[in-house]
Formats: sequence, C-alpha cells, structure tokens
Amino acid sequence: MPYNIRIVSTYPPRRCGIGTFSRDLANALEHFTGEIGHIRVAVIDNNKMSYHIPVDLVIDQYNPESWHKATADIAARARESANPTIVLLQHEYGLDPDKDGNEAKGDNFVTMAKTFSQQGLLTIVYLHTLLDNPDSHQKRTLQNLADYSDGFIVTTEQAVDILESDTYKINRSKVKHIDHGIRILTPSQSDRLTIKKEYGFENRILISTLGLRSPDKGIQYSIGAYARFLNESCTKDQRENIVYLIAGQCHPEFVKADDGRFYREYQATIEQSLKDLGLRWCEIKELGTGGLKDYDIVFYNTFLDEDTLMKLYSATNIMVLPYLNMRQISSGILADTLGAGRVAIATKFTYAFELISPKMRGREGIIVDKHARGILVDSGEPSIEQIAQGLDYLVFDRDERLRMEKRAHERGHRMRWDNVAWELLQHIEFLQSKRQEAPSRGMQLTRKKASIFAERNTKLLTKRQS
Repeated sequence: MPYNIRIVSTYPPRRCGIGTFSRDLANALEHFTGEIGHIRVAVIDNNKMSYHIPVDLVIDQYNPESWHKATADIAARARESANPTIVLLQHEYGLDPDKDGNEAKGDNFVTMAKTFSQQGLLTIVYLHTLLDNPDSHQKRTLQNLADYSDGFIVTTEQAVDILESDTYKINRSKVKHIDHGIRILTPSQSDRLTIKKEYGFENRILISTLGLRSPDKGIQYSIGAYARFLNESCTKDQRENIVYLIAGQCHPEFVKADDGRFYREYQATIEQSLKDLGLRWCEIKELGTGGLKDYDIVFYNTFLDEDTLMKLYSATNIMVLPYLNMRQISSGILADTLGAGRVAIATKFTYAFELISPKMRGREGIIVDKHARGILVDSGEPSIEQIAQGLDYLVFDRDERLRMEKRAHERGHRMRWDNVAWELLQHIEFLQSKRQEAPSRGMQLTRKKASIFAERNTKLLTKRQS
C-alpha cells in the first residue's frame, strides 16, 4: 500500500534553506509512484505568503492556535485516508517560538509529535540543528521529540554520536543517518567555460561564496583572506585572471532584526574592510552585464533562483565557505558543491569534516589530506591566513585541483536526491515493519550476575562504533 507523505516545514517562496530542502525532498519522492500516494506540506509561514500544491495547510509561525489547528487537521486527514500517512517534521529551533513570541523557545514541534504518536501516525523528525552544548530547553526538546516520534534523521554520522552521548542520552536505534541530497549530476568542463563566458568571467579563475548572507557566514574573513592571497601570491597581471564572486542576498530575518540596525552595521563593516584592504569591488544587478575585469570582488546581491545557482556551481573553480558556526550539521551549499564536482575551502564545521576529510577530525590548522575533497581551515581570525594559503595551493596547482574535483564528484554522486529519497523510503518501510513486530518477540533475560564478558563486550561495541 503506498504512503501519503506529510511534511511540516517552511517552503518556497519563503527564502529559507530548510524550505528548499523540503521542496527538493518532495520532488525526489514524487518519482517513486509505486511507493507514494500523495505528498502534502503544512507550511510554517511568517509573512502571509502565497503557496501552491503540494502546500495545503498554512501554519502562522507566531500563532499557537494555528499550530494546534494544523495538527488536528493533519491527524483528521490521515484518519480519512486509506493509505498510511507518514509525517516528516523538519525541526529547527528558530522556527518554533513560544506562545509569547520568544524565538526558539517553543514546544510546537514536540506537541505535534506527541499528538501524532497518540494517533498512531508514524512520525520522523529531521534535525537541521544539533548543538553539542545545548541549554536546558534545547536538550529537553530533542529528548521529548525522541520519545514522541519513531526516530530522527540526521545528515552526518557525528550527529548520531552526539545524540547518543551523555549530553542527550538518546538511544542509537532512534537515529538514522541519511545524506543531504544534491541537485546536480555531471556538469562538464565545457559547461564551466560556457557559463563563465555568459556571466562575464571568461578566462578567469572563479572563486565563489554562494547563498544567504549573515555575519555567521564569515565573509568578513574570506574577504580578508582573498586580499592576503592577492597581495602575497599574485602579480598585478595575474589579478586580472582571478575574481571572487559573493552571490546571494542577506538573510531576510537578519535584515529585519532590530529594525535593520544590525544589517546596516554589518554592511558598513564589510564596506570599510574592502576599502582598508585596497580591493577593487563592485555590486551588480544582474550577471552577464560585462565590465567586470577591473574588479577583484563582485557582489551579486540578490536571491539566487534555482537556475542561477546551478549555473554558478558549474562555473565555479573554488567554493569558499568561511562559516563561523562549527556545530552546523547540514549545508546545502556544501552538498551541492560536491555534487557539482567542485572543490571547497571550508571552515571545520561538523558537516564539512564529514564530507571533505572525515578522517582528519580534531586536527588543528589548515588540513589538506591526500584523500580530501577540499581544504579545511579554522574559523574566524585564523581563517584569513589559512584560506589565503588554501587559495594559493589550489589556484597554482591545477592538476591537484582537478584530482580533488574528481574525488568530490564521486562522493556527491552517492548523495543524489533520488538515492536519498529511496533510502528514506527504505527506512520508512523498516520502521513500519518494526511497529508490526510482536512486542514479546524472543525471550529477554535480565543480567543478574557479573561477568567478564559483559565488560569485554562493552569495549568491543565501543571499538566497533568508533
């Protein structure tokens, strides 16, 4: 019997990475017509936006009653359907305010999961933020979600270990690792050259930072690093053959905060830094207008639609991700960078270690592993010197850059959305069969006598999981 999929999440046109993730997941699941009945989205909205199918319910993010009504509607529609309904909650603290509007302090996701559990709906929670040092509310939220759901899905292996640690004490059997999906298959070198020509970057090495901007994305440091690289490594003539494109608008929530004061201060800091570093820069309204050869840095301050994003991944030679949040367990930009077979220089956030150099976790300083799919650097001030060094390494060693691209694309191929969607469906099938097992299956003995084998087996299990 096919499954009806119910996603609770933000969704386009709201400009949010989780919404993009949910849309791409829904699109991938749609292809499995034998396993899927229909897909519907209960969208978390904060600006009275207009939505289309698969969105059929709208939750006012700051209205507790709206959350309650949507929960009741989802449960009622599930009862009316002949197909079993699978609920996918896309959890992010910032989407969950309390009844007084305090950001990230709510229990709406927990209440939903509890209600669905009581109604017998199989409920899976995607975790988009996992903190290794949570406050009491953040810790309790995840523990409650574990109790009231059939399990978590995380995009990194390390997240499984964090959830099982003494911090959360969530049973490993409740957590499933499934890769973040990617949207690109096999861009070629000819694609890269064609798109560079179209966008005005012909005959230049294109260094890029893409996506929604905010202070914790760290471009204030990557700009300093790029200036250091130009000054230390390049002649005046060579500067004409390299450009750094920073594409994407500032995150809407950041722009609105405190009536725009933080945004204005941030912009002023960036502009002052550009002047102090002596960089030639411009801001463009659209790509392909020409006249960019006189600039070291080009800002394309707009929301990047899908077509533009895909082209920019293909055109890029080196992606720089100077993020400051080291606990970040997911990044669509990094996932798609590997999917496009492109090399990243990234700070050592959790997801970057997993995708670029998983065996080098815990090392300090710049990391260039012989099996790596990019380069890892420390965050903040140290990243200035290390990103500059990484750029020097990749810009002037074309063969090594191409070898890294090949390794990146091999990893990205496994993360295609169709593979991810199929793995999710297999996991749903496993959870469904698990529910149907008789609880008394097999005899269970409680240990009453100390044994040398108990200690040895504990060590054996620890070794196997490390």
